Amino acid sequence: MEKIEERFTFGKKERLSGTKRIDALFANGKSFICYPLRVIYLIHEQSEQNSCSILVSVPKKRIKKAPHRNRIKRLIRESYRLNKGLITKIDMDTKSLDVAFIYVKDTASDFSDIEKAMQKALNKIAYHITKTEKSE
Repeated sequence: MEKIEERFTFGKKERLSGTKRIDALFANGKSFICYPLRVIYLIHEQSEQNSCSILVSVPKKRIKKAPHRNRIKRLIRESYRLNKGLITKIDMDTKSLDVAFIYVKDTASDFSDIEKAMQKALNKIAYHITKTEKSE
């Protein structure tokens, strides 16, 4: 029996870009908080890109120093990369998902706190996706 290895990658195609898609996400998306992250997600028709695209934001208002903001963004991206299997395993053949992760804490968090919040957020998104697919 061959063992299929899951690749934990985070390429450029998985990043959310384009002002139309970002504006649509913030205008029409559903949001919730998994402290220290605020999560906004939007399910829409399939695009040419991957089935899931993300955006990471750490406001300058919260974290003043750029090296600290960059480190937090790096930790959020890393925790997503390791845990994205929670939502990519869901069958979304005709749908696409855009997600924004916004850091809301006033001080820096360590990786374990961010990873717990990320796992909770991705499980919650997966639950909402499966719930909306069943209701259709």
